Amino acid sequence: MSMTSMVVLGLSIATVLLLLGAFVATLRRDGKGRTTAPPAEVAPVETPLAAPVVVPGHVGSDYDDPRTIKVGDRIEVHGTPSRVRGAVFVSWQGQEWTEYVLEEGIARTRWLSVEVRHGLAGGDPPHLEVLVWTDVPTQGMVPAKSMLIMEGVEFFPIERGTAAFRTEGDTGYPERGLLDFADYRASDGRLLSFERVQGAAWTASHAEPLPPGSITIVSRAPN
Repeated sequence: MSMTSMVVLGLSIATVLLLLGAFVATLRRDGKGRTTAPPAEVAPVETPLAAPVVVPGHVGSDYDDPRTIKVGDRIEVHGTPSRVRGAVFVSWQGQEWTEYVLEEGIARTRWLSVEVRHGLAGGDPPHLEVLVWTDVPTQGMVPAKSMLIMEGVEFFPIERGTAAFRTEGDTGYPERGLLDFADYRASDGRLLSFERVQGAAWTASHAEPLPPGSITIVSRAPN
């Protein structure tokens, strides 16, 4: 074999060895050097917080019980100071309610009615109904047995009758007697009531329902 052939053969062998080494190095990098992306972290599922529960207050413990109001007490109705000047205790067909005369300031009076309303059989449970009444001019109107219009609002009859009453304090009523009443309700829930005592002229009032806690007993009348 000539010298030139031996040189060519050596170069060929060297080239083959270099290629082989490069191939092996590539295999090693693929097996050890390639990094696999770590598995994505899955955020833990958080249990949603329960909605806040509003616990209704309890009359007598969380706020003053209007059924305990006495003549001579000083109270606040929606923050307005008043003195209880008198009370009318009414009974009609097994129902009982109390109407208080409130003196607000020098020449302003309003009525406050307190009644436990009993639902019908299988209906709503008994609930305390507290209403503050504001006089409206009747202009000689009498309570109709059907729909009537007062100040542009249609009112429909809900209850009427003749009830017995007794009074305490200064009410302008006799100590005992009978009163006629007729109650109406508008489609938007507004209330209207007519009353007359011992056959006198009819008077009328609009009612505003009071939510629990609207009445605060500031001080009690001396015994």
